Amino acid sequence: MNDEKNGQTQQLPHENGQAPYPRLSAIDGPADLRRVSFHELPEVSAELRRYIIDTISQLGGHFGSSLGAADIAVALHYVFDTPKDKLVWDTGHQSYGHKILTGRREAMKRIRQYGGISGFLRRDESPYDAFGGGHASTAISAALGMAAARDLKGEKNKVVAIVSDGCLTGGESFEGLQNAGMLQSDILVVLNDNQMFISHTVGALTAFFAKLLTLGAVRNAERGVEKFLARFKVYGATVLRIAKRAKVLLFPGMLFEEMGFAYFGPIDGHDVGRLVKVLNHIKTLKGPVLLHCITKKGKGYAPAEKDPIKWHGPGKFDAATGQFLKAPSTKPQPPSYTAAFSKALLKQADADPRVVAVTAAMPEGTGLDAFRDRFPRRYYDVGLAEQHAVTFAGGLACEGYRPVVAIYSTFLQRGYDQIEHDICLQNLPVTFCLDRAGLVGEDGPTHHGVFDYVYLRMLPGMTIMAPADENELQHMLKTALTIPGPASLRYPRGNAIGVAVDPEAKILPVGKGVRLKSGSDVTIAAIGSRVHPAIEAAQALEDQGISAGVLNMRFVKPIDRELLLEALKITPLLVTVEDGVLAGGFGSAVLEAIENAPAKVLRLGIPDRFVEHGAQGILYDSVGLSAAKIAERVASWTKSEKANNEARAASAAEL
Repeated sequence: MNDEKNGQTQQLPHENGQAPYPRLSAIDGPADLRRVSFHELPEVSAELRRYIIDTISQLGGHFGSSLGAADIAVALHYVFDTPKDKLVWDTGHQSYGHKILTGRREAMKRIRQYGGISGFLRRDESPYDAFGGGHASTAISAALGMAAARDLKGEKNKVVAIVSDGCLTGGESFEGLQNAGMLQSDILVVLNDNQMFISHTVGALTAFFAKLLTLGAVRNAERGVEKFLARFKVYGATVLRIAKRAKVLLFPGMLFEEMGFAYFGPIDGHDVGRLVKVLNHIKTLKGPVLLHCITKKGKGYAPAEKDPIKWHGPGKFDAATGQFLKAPSTKPQPPSYTAAFSKALLKQADADPRVVAVTAAMPEGTGLDAFRDRFPRRYYDVGLAEQHAVTFAGGLACEGYRPVVAIYSTFLQRGYDQIEHDICLQNLPVTFCLDRAGLVGEDGPTHHGVFDYVYLRMLPGMTIMAPADENELQHMLKTALTIPGPASLRYPRGNAIGVAVDPEAKILPVGKGVRLKSGSDVTIAAIGSRVHPAIEAAQALEDQGISAGVLNMRFVKPIDRELLLEALKITPLLVTVEDGVLAGGFGSAVLEAIENAPAKVLRLGIPDRFVEHGAQGILYDSVGLSAAKIAERVASWTKSEKANNEARAASAAEL
């Protein structure tokens, strides 16, 4: 199996000179899968896992969840008539097997690469991707909407939502479940229960799902409870209702049955034959049905089974040894921004016992795992529930604590109403630390953190900061923790700049930027991760005879109007550079600040479109925000404005 990548041919590993996927290589779509003998399905599942291992070892990607859901993917496409029957996968982390079985086997060799297929679900990529999925807890609601539309049209197709147990910690899943129970439309929810999502699953549901692991045990236990409850009938309906609620607390299936679902399980989610038999039975049932499958994240690859957190989304690795592969480097790399934030937060927490940390199921991803280990009583993981995380932090702030809410920029969008209503309206001192701000790379448009300047800037009382490097990050964190109201700071994915970090963090003047370089022809006002590229661009412009100044604005709100006006006294040409969307972002804030000043402004940022996936460097170059592209665009604009001015001056002289 060959594929071209950057002019070179890639080849997946072979075993004994033979292709290790004899059955999988003959499956170019679900119709081919359905022609496979029932007794050969375990071999298809095994090959599917090997293909995922061999492919992702060369590229990196969401690994453990897709291995765990491989048998479910095989069984669903074997039983249901996809794409007529709709499969709605939550988040997409578990969907690589689904992609391979639906005609994208060869395309997997470019998954998450620039110009290749997405690592998540996309309707424009395949008719088998019934609903786009990158954020958690959306599948049940979307699937129910499809089922309702089917009923309105009088059609008969099936609709299936595949949801991990972690996704059930998000409130939208329960909103969908209760509405499904009320509508009683035909819908199947497959619960992929591996007791983990990205990190360890938290919340009361985990205990429910872990209690009973066999269908027989559940049925025996239920019969015992029903016999016990029968004794209460003589005491009237009220006591019976109370007893039935106790039953819900004891057994996971009863929770869903009380919500109007027919519950089946738990069953072994890696027994593909049994899955097929059960699915063939329940697909004929009417109304909402939930099938509870017990799976193991990383199934089939020993290192991933042993450490599923580490193997949730690994980079390249040696499939034979399980060793991660690092790009050769001639010098040590600086720490990541996430690590820099983690270290800075520990310093602040050491100094101030009021500092507490909140995350939404992402302790490792946000760097709060170190805080968790050092201050376990001051650390809170609320599950995949960003709305709850924000308001929960507000409650902590009401009682005198200084909560730090660390969430990816793209996920904090999900708690917007809570930020506005529960935090800003009450002016509560909650600090929002937005990891993965800007273009995040291979995860693509569902994960790019490019909207936070806009959705936070419109909120009264919100202070918005963005550090240019890891040293500013620690200073901004300390500054945020002294502000008597809500504050945010955002930083990108990947390695920091590598600047020297001051031994102690200091409080920055709120709303004040700094001039990094003077220039007489044009001024570049940059924010956050685009400050250092702006400096590089200014140096390149000097080589072209263009004198460019550089401002590190530091704050988007309040913005340093005084610094901007000082720059305009030197030159009326001003360029703004940001790694957020242009509509309503940092550049818009600059325009508002200088609206009555004589100035010509060029705004550089994310255009009004969703940016695709690919390596960060490629993406920033593609939208004109790399150092080279900034220099190119500023040079062209500055020369054009200079020529226009000279033409106007010549015309005025003639008059």
